[in-house]
Amino acid sequence: MSLMPTLAILGHELWGLGASWLVRLWLLGSALATFLMLAGDWTVVMSAPLIARLLFSFLVFPWFFVVIVLGISPVTGSRLDALADGILSRPVTRFEYLFACWAARVAVVLGVFLAVALPAAAIIYLAARKGVPQDSVTPYGIMLSLLLVSLVLVFLVTLAFFTGTVLRKPMLAAVVLVFAWFPINIVLHEFQLEEFSPISLSQALPDVLRTPWGGDQGTDGGLSRADAEAIARLGKFVAELTVGAPAPREESFFDKGDYRDFSLPRVVLGYGVPTLILFGLATACFARRDL
Repeated sequence: MSLMPTLAILGHELWGLGASWLVRLWLLGSALATFLMLAGDWTVVMSAPLIARLLFSFLVFPWFFVVIVLGISPVTGSRLDALADGILSRPVTRFEYLFACWAARVAVVLGVFLAVALPAAAIIYLAARKGVPQDSVTPYGIMLSLLLVSLVLVFLVTLAFFTGTVLRKPMLAAVVLVFAWFPINIVLHEFQLEEFSPISLSQALPDVLRTPWGGDQGTDGGLSRADAEAIARLGKFVAELTVGAPAPREESFFDKGDYRDFSLPRVVLGYGVPTLILFGLATACFARRDL
């Protein structure tokens, strides 16, 4: 089977998304929000919670809304008429069209995320921040966290893609996703299921960021979560004794929950398997639709 139709659609979708004001404003807005977050918390938040806060904005709020809007659009609304003409008059299968559109949106979402998050995480890791206790963030932990968030973003794009394919109307699909996904996410979070809830995964990220190569947090100079919290409390006490020195701020959201039994394979399966299932269902639904 020739890949030329798929690559042509993929290139067209990437060009269209790159020229979209939504994507451009999202890139600028996320970069600005990240800069303001770093500027405000540079001297008061330890490295692991600070990076986790940055990743939280992509996992849960506010950039979740942009991700679902980008994922919904390929087979909804006014695009259906043009899509019918293209598929019926050219040697392009429905699967090729769906896969190319899905891949383009995944590439754009991950591109914006990595363009903002990767440099920010590197700056936080490499910088010597005065007045902030030394944290045990590792390069392996940073890369692992970025990969996990990327996996969740792919799942969210696919979820929106499936919902838009089934419901056909973009506004209805967006409303259903927002008002259904958040309550479900909160319920899953109550059970601390990081393999299903992005909120719980966000709370587990500080532990993931402190994971050394090999995953043993008790060796190779890595500090456990309890040790990191003790260092943070000690740094806060010392800062309070120093006139004019800001005390490291407590990150209460990321201190809640016990994720020391974090399982990477479980998280990968928890988001990866539903992603494959949703894309398969979207393909099956679209294959049976009359154009």
